[in-house]
Amino acid sequence: MKTTRPRSRRLRGFTTILLFLLPALVLFFGLVVAPILLAFYASVFKWNGMRGLPTDFVGLANFTRLLADEVFLGDLWRGLLLIILSLVVQLPLSLGIAMLLNQRIRGRAFFRLLFFAPYMLSEAITAVLFMMILSPTDGLANVVLGWFGIDPLDWFADPSSVMMSVFIVMTWKYFGFHMILYIAGRQGIPRELTEAAQIDGATGWKVFRYVTLPLLGPTIRISVFLSVIGAIQLFDLVWIITGGGPSHSSETMAVTMFQFGFKRFQVGYASAISVVMFFISLVFALFYQRYVMRRDLQGASTVLREQR
Repeated sequence: MKTTRPRSRRLRGFTTILLFLLPALVLFFGLVVAPILLAFYASVFKWNGMRGLPTDFVGLANFTRLLADEVFLGDLWRGLLLIILSLVVQLPLSLGIAMLLNQRIRGRAFFRLLFFAPYMLSEAITAVLFMMILSPTDGLANVVLGWFGIDPLDWFADPSSVMMSVFIVMTWKYFGFHMILYIAGRQGIPRELTEAAQIDGATGWKVFRYVTLPLLGPTIRISVFLSVIGAIQLFDLVWIITGGGPSHSSETMAVTMFQFGFKRFQVGYASAISVVMFFISLVFALFYQRYVMRRDLQGASTVLREQR
C-alpha cells in the first residue's frame, strides 16, 4: 500500500502535466515541426505547390542549383554584411545609449521610452514610415540634406547604397530592444562592485572596461545571438520597402525564398532555400551555445540544481 500510493500520485502528476502540455505540443508540432518536415520533403522535388503532394523527384538538383545561383550567393553575402554591421554598429550604439541612460540624468525614463518605442511598432509600419522619410523626391531626409546643400539621395533606388539604407531602418527599429537588454543587465550588477573599483582609484572608463563590461558578458552574448539570427531571417522590412530590388541588390534569403515560392510557384526550389536557412541558423545556434555561451548555460544549470 505504501509503494502504490506514491506511484499513483506520480502517475496522476504526470497525467496532469501531460494534459496541460498537450495543447502547446499540438500547436508546436502543427506550426513548427510539420512545416519543417514538409520543407525537407519538398526540397528534393520539382513542385509548384499545388495538386497534392509532390511526385516529380529531382534529388539534390535544387541544392546544386542554389550553388550556381548568383542571386542566392549574393543573398549570403548581403546577410553576412548585415550581421557584420549589426555587430560593429548597432550593438555598440545600443550599449553606449544604455550606459548613458543608466546614469542619473533628468528625463531618463522618457528617453528610455522614446528609444524603445520603435521596437513596439510593427515591421510593416516601420517600412512604410521610412519609405516616406527616405523618399527620393519629397522625403524628409532629402529635405534636411538640401538645407546643407547636399544633393538628394536615391536611398532605396541605388544598388550601391540600398543595403546601407536598409541597415539604417533595421538599426532604428531594433536598437531599442538591445538597449533595454543592456540596461536590464547593467542594473543586475551589484553597485558595491563599481563603488569598490572607484574607491581603488579606477576612473569611469576603467570601471566600465574591467567591471561593467565583463559582468555584462551574458547579456551581450544573448544580444549578439538574437541579432545574428534576426539578420539571417530578415524579411518583412526588405519585402515591403524594396521587394528585393533594385536588380536583386537588397534581396535576402527569406525574400528570395518568398519570390520563388509565392511569385514563381517553384515551391521545391523555395523549400531548398528554406532548408539552407534552417541549417545555417541551426549550425550557428549549436556552435554559439557550445563554444560561446557554454559558461552561461553551465551557470544556469548549476543554479537550478542548487534550487532543487
